[in-house]
Amino acid sequence: MKTIRILVADDHAVVRRGLRHILATAHDLAIVAEAASGAEVLEKLAGGEIDVVLMDISMPGTDAVDLVGRIKALHATLPVLIHSMHSESPVASRMLKAGAAGYITKDSEPEQLLAALRKVASGGRYITAGIAEQLAFIGGADAPLHELLSDRERQVFLLLVSGKSLKAIARDLHLSPKTASTYKTRVMQKLKAQTDAELVRYALANQLVK
Repeated sequence: MKTIRILVADDHAVVRRGLRHILATAHDLAIVAEAASGAEVLEKLAGGEIDVVLMDISMPGTDAVDLVGRIKALHATLPVLIHSMHSESPVASRMLKAGAAGYITKDSEPEQLLAALRKVASGGRYITAGIAEQLAFIGGADAPLHELLSDRERQVFLLLVSGKSLKAIARDLHLSPKTASTYKTRVMQKLKAQTDAELVRYALANQLVK
């Protein structure tokens, strides 16, 4: 049986060590690379053969949704399994829409993690049962457009509709003006808005602001 080669991406060394301990119990799974930041993930993927990326949702230096998008853009068939402490369905939904093959919470049993890795490695999808139940109520295609926003895009969106200028947003979020403008463009595209006023109307209609 072919060994599934895994890249573990988590900025906490103790978590990576724990995952090595868990995966050591499986003869068909092996951690062949580790990364502590988004930049390291892309670097390790460029330098070696990886079958699955097991990634924490909070990676330094990058937005998780954007990182998954970049991984899929460079390695279209590579499955990404999100390993997160967040059990909220909107968070999982954003990651899955970005291209992740699965989402499992860090409080899951080790056997569940091993099963999830095998499932996504074989081309399947895996979602923690509790989150799957929550997503069933969201309604799939009927989910609101703002669920498509990455965490950073959502931040920019809420600041925009609160009346902040792009210059102020860039300063508050420690972004360059060009990057802030790029996020605004993405927000408007995803929310199908043409003007700032339409963004405000959308936010009010969906009770995202008071």
